[in-house]
Amino acid sequence: VELREINNDYARLAELLDYVTEAQGEEFLTADVISIDQSSAIRSITLNRGTRDGVAIGMPIVTPQGLVGRVIEVGANACRVLLITDLSSYVSARLQTSRSEGTINGQVSGNLLLTFVPLGEVVTTGDIVLTSGLGGNFPPDLVIGQVTSTRSAELYREAQVRSLINFDTLEFVLIMTNFQPVDLSAFETT
Repeated sequence: VELREINNDYARLAELLDYVTEAQGEEFLTADVISIDQSSAIRSITLNRGTRDGVAIGMPIVTPQGLVGRVIEVGANACRVLLITDLSSYVSARLQTSRSEGTINGQVSGNLLLTFVPLGEVVTTGDIVLTSGLGGNFPPDLVIGQVTSTRSAELYREAQVRSLINFDTLEFVLIMTNFQPVDLSAFETT
């Protein structure tokens, strides 16, 4: 049993290392998931890294399968991450094939919904959904998920999106330490 656990940990860490090696220009910090809160109030995880490790609010959290969420609270040796599946999570997104843009929103069910895609744009089942980088909260081209179904609303197109990550079994994640969200508050009028 102990050898199987060591082998499983090795495989997961090797996958993280491969991802880090391929992501040029990005700096990552590996973190252990120490708690998962998938309650209906808020979907979040807690990691064993904090300000002592250089973690700051707004840093993106990823795995080789894609975007997990962003840091919303930081302590000295731990941080809390809002998952992209949370109802209050919004991510600017782009379809990989057609380059159409929209917004990913978490749902009560824990699924993802791509909304605000203009009616004339093509959304196809199987399309990969990436972060667009618009708004400055996430870097562009992080995988969010894959379109599973589409429909037209009155003013825009929508699509159900399945994340490639199983949020219930997360053990290790990567914190993007060299990405700082853009502070657009200086441009807001009061």
